[in-house]
Amino acid sequence: MVHPNEALFAGEKPYPVIPSCEHFAGNEKMIGKAFSFQKEKGPIFDITMDCEDGAPTGQEKEHAEMIVRMQNSAENEFGMAGVRIHDYTHTEHWKQDAEIVIKGAGEKIAYITIPKPTEASQVDEMIDYIRNTASKAGLKREIPIHVLIETHGALREVEKIAALPWMQVLDFGLMDFISGHHGAIPLANMKSPGQFDHELLRRAKAHVTAAALANGLVPAHNVTLDLKNYEQTKADAHRARYDFGFLRMWSIYPTQIDAIVEAMKPDHSEVTKAVGVLMAAQDASWGPIQYDGELHDRATYRGFWTIVQRAKVSGESLPDEANKRWFN
Repeated sequence: MVHPNEALFAGEKPYPVIPSCEHFAGNEKMIGKAFSFQKEKGPIFDITMDCEDGAPTGQEKEHAEMIVRMQNSAENEFGMAGVRIHDYTHTEHWKQDAEIVIKGAGEKIAYITIPKPTEASQVDEMIDYIRNTASKAGLKREIPIHVLIETHGALREVEKIAALPWMQVLDFGLMDFISGHHGAIPLANMKSPGQFDHELLRRAKAHVTAAALANGLVPAHNVTLDLKNYEQTKADAHRARYDFGFLRMWSIYPTQIDAIVEAMKPDHSEVTKAVGVLMAAQDASWGPIQYDGELHDRATYRGFWTIVQRAKVSGESLPDEANKRWFN
């Protein structure tokens, strides 16, 4: 039987299906804890090890080297850890971050996140440097690039940024974005409901998700500042997912991980239908079929295949037959 990836995306780049939660950790202790959470919960979230805000001033090199050590350690059981490097204005530091991380852990790094660009040319330059560094290190793989859209300039050129090589995720950075409005957006809108209701924020979030999805990227939503409130985090993640189209969200506190995954995972009935349709389609060599009185073809198969993959990376259990056909 032909696998869905071969049948539905022949000659095309499949849409990236990655965990819906990205957990930030800034120091060695927090990174170690994050890895322990991953072992406990399973591979349902990524970990972003932070060079930008995590590195003590004057110890940027040592911090990047620590991240390489953690990346290569046995604690990183699933290989689902990326790194955020310094922003473009800190030229010496972001280049040093890239050199150390790529040369030391280039085969294992899940992604590199670029923060605070103010124009597409900055991102282009940084990606070019990352690609050249990877080539010199003898890497044959692409390292997925995530970019934070958190300035006026980045939002203005978000379509250009989304079209750059190696791109995988557009992250929306709420706090810096609000700060850049010089009081025009009240600080109360860093929390719900304002973060979803203020017109300038609605416009920005919709623009980011539209640019990401149009270019085959994953749009990722900002954090919930009410750190320990599980229900608020879950409500924010649900609204980000279903009102704005975000498919991923940041976590900065352990209890936020489960809340985000729970809110963003596909509905169980949707998954059940998707599995049924795809099995019938695969049995019919991916031609059009009728299922429960509905016509289905490759357009719906693609949508259902994405649902099944998202369910898998969210830790939802799938029928044994589905696992046997598609994930063994």
